[in-house]
Amino acid sequence: MSAPSPWDELVSAALVGTGRRPLAGVAAGEMETEVLERAAVRTVRARAGQRLRRGRPLEPAPAEDRPRVPPAAGDRLARILGGERPRLLAEWLEIAAGHGRRVPPHLLPELLDRAVADRSIRPHLGVLAGARGRWLAGLNPAWGFLLREVTAAGVAGTAARVWERGTPGDRRAHLGALRAADPAGARLLLEETWERETPDDRAAFLEVLADRLGPGDEPFLESALDDPRREVRRWAADLLTRLPGSLLGLRMTARAARLLAVEDGRLRVTPPDACDAAMERDGVRARPPRGAGRRGWWLQQVVARTPLAAWPGLLGRPPRELVRMRVADRGREVMAGWVRAAILQGDPEWAGELFARDPLADLLTVLPRAERERVAADFVREHAPDGQLIMVLGGSAAPWGPGLAQAVLEKILTILGTQPWNLGELTRLAGERVDPALYGLAERFSPEPPVQEVASLLRFRHDMVKELQ
Repeated sequence: MSAPSPWDELVSAALVGTGRRPLAGVAAGEMETEVLERAAVRTVRARAGQRLRRGRPLEPAPAEDRPRVPPAAGDRLARILGGERPRLLAEWLEIAAGHGRRVPPHLLPELLDRAVADRSIRPHLGVLAGARGRWLAGLNPAWGFLLREVTAAGVAGTAARVWERGTPGDRRAHLGALRAADPAGARLLLEETWERETPDDRAAFLEVLADRLGPGDEPFLESALDDPRREVRRWAADLLTRLPGSLLGLRMTARAARLLAVEDGRLRVTPPDACDAAMERDGVRARPPRGAGRRGWWLQQVVARTPLAAWPGLLGRPPRELVRMRVADRGREVMAGWVRAAILQGDPEWAGELFARDPLADLLTVLPRAERERVAADFVREHAPDGQLIMVLGGSAAPWGPGLAQAVLEKILTILGTQPWNLGELTRLAGERVDPALYGLAERFSPEPPVQEVASLLRFRHDMVKELQ
C-alpha cells in the first residue's frame, strides 16, 4: 500500500481530531490552526496549478429591442436593492414590466439571484431582463428559470412561432391573449398539442382556461380529470366546479344531498364513510393533511366542490340563514368547505355572509372592489387592533381607496403608544397598499410620526410610479 498523501493526512486529522491524529513536528497548542492553514495552502496550490484548457470565446449577448427604464427609475431600483424600502421591489418590477421596459444591465445579476429564492418576482423578470438576461441565464444554470418566463420578444412574435417555439411563459401569454379574443379557439389550440405538453405546462395551460370559462370547455376538462398528474386533475376539477351546470357539479350535489340535511332548525351532518374512485376522480383527495380526520376531510371537500347555488334548494334556507345555523356536528368542516367554495366559485353573496360570520382575509378577494373596501373599512373601525385585523387588511388588494385609507389612519392613531407590535405592521401595510396618489391625505391627516411615515412611503411610491411612466 502506498503511503498516504499530505492531503489525506490533513483530512484524516480533521475528521478524527488532532488529539488522535497529531501532525508531526507541530506543538499541541498550534495543531488546529496548522491543519487549517496547510489545508488552505494546498487548496490554493491545487486550483492555481491546473493546466489551462483550450476554450472558445462566448458569443456576445444579442442586441436589445426594448427600451431601458429611465435613469431615475434605474437609480431608485438600485436603492431598493441596496436596502431602501426593500418591500417595494415587487411593485417596482410589476410596474416596470407593465410598461415593457428593461432594467439596467449592471443590476441583472443581483435581481436574478433574488429570483432564485423569491419565485414571486420571476414572471416580471422575463420582460425586464431583456435579451442580455436570457443570455446570462443560458450561462448560469441557477438562473435557468428565466428561460421559462414571458419575454418581450415572445409577445411580439407571430402566433404560430410563439406557440411552436416560444418559452413556456410566452406560450401561456399567447394562449391567454387568444382566450380573451376567441375562447373556443384557444381551447382547440390547446387540445391539438395536449398530449405533447409536459405535465407542468398542462397544469399551467389549464389555469389560463379559467378566463372566459364556458360550457364548451366541459368535455375537454372532463377528460383532463383522468390525467396522470395530480396538479392537472386538480385544476380540471377546480374549473368544472366553477362552471355552472357542469356534470361534476351535479355529481357533487348528489353526494352533498346524502350528507347534509336540516332537522329541527339545525344542520345535521353525516360525513362520507369512504372515498371511492369516483370521488377521487372528481377532485376529492383521499389522504387528509396531518392532524385531520379522514371522514371530516372528505366532507369538507365535497362541500367545497358542490355548487353554492344548489344549497338553498337542498336545505330550504337562503345563504344568510345557512351560515348562521347551528350545526349538530362537523360544523368546522362544513364552514371550511363553504369558504373554499365561495372563493373557488367567486360567489360574492356567500363570501359576504361568511365574512360576517368569520372574517377571513381570502373572502375579501371575492367581493367587488367597492364592496370589499367598504367591508374592510367597517371591519377596521369595529375590530380591535390585533393579528386578525392585520390578516384581513393583508387580504384586501391594493390600491386602497380614500375610505379604507382613512379608516386605517384612524386606527393607527388609536393605538399610538399602546400596541407597538401591531402599529409597525399596520403602518407598513398602509404605506404599501393605499393608492400612492393619496399621499397628500396622509400628510394632512396628522403630524404623528407613524402617520407621517405612511405619507413618506406613499410619496416614495408616487415618485416611483411617475419615474416609470
